[in-house]
Amino acid sequence: MLAAEMEDEMKLPDHPIRSHALTPNATQSPRDAALKMVAAAVPALAQALGSNSEVLLHDLSLIPNSIVAIGGNLTGRSAGGPVTDLLLRNIRQGRTENILDYRTKHSDGRTFRSSTVFLRDENDAPFACLCINTDITAWEQARDLLDGYVGTSRSPGLTDASSSELDTDERFLENVTDLATSMVQHTIAAVGIPVELMHKPHKMAVVRELDSRGLFLIKDAVEDTAKALHVTKFTVYNYLNEIRDDEVAQLAP
Repeated sequence: MLAAEMEDEMKLPDHPIRSHALTPNATQSPRDAALKMVAAAVPALAQALGSNSEVLLHDLSLIPNSIVAIGGNLTGRSAGGPVTDLLLRNIRQGRTENILDYRTKHSDGRTFRSSTVFLRDENDAPFACLCINTDITAWEQARDLLDGYVGTSRSPGLTDASSSELDTDERFLENVTDLATSMVQHTIAAVGIPVELMHKPHKMAVVRELDSRGLFLIKDAVEDTAKALHVTKFTVYNYLNEIRDDEVAQLAP
């Protein structure tokens, strides 16, 4: 396969931020109408939950810059901001069931209690999701203090890292560039070998993990990964072709 053809084949569609996404018009689709209604409720819901909460609405057609409405300010994000790495990974893997009452750690050490609810169209296809984050750091500190005296235990309804498949180190970043950089850096670090000493299997392992986490749904992610691994973007395309060929072969009877 020629390099130019390979690039065209691997290129993923870019979804720019639609400034008109929530603007009513005569030909508004049912999806946009639903987004508009939910977006209108986001600030009120955040206010009702209190100052330690944040409510966001993501339009999945706009990934990675998918935030179309936000109430509260726990993570410093705003409308037009990016999806988190956790949500990106779940979408890439087709895991779009609702995720309720899970714990996640912010990069600054705060603990959040989070829920993600997917909005679906008439064909049951997810087109948006509503995310709620509540800072429970102070409550956990109080619980730990009480544990020393009376042995209280945490709420059984709150999922933690010991009983959940979720990545509890969810990254809440303010722009797509920082999101991509963070994902690449963390994945390379997890291999435990300096890039200068990596061989092809190590670099393919990095690309495979990043692909499973949905990084390559982001524009320019291939180029960013190539720079981090000290290879060309066409080498990354080759890795992706090999990885996906292996996946197809494993599914064959």
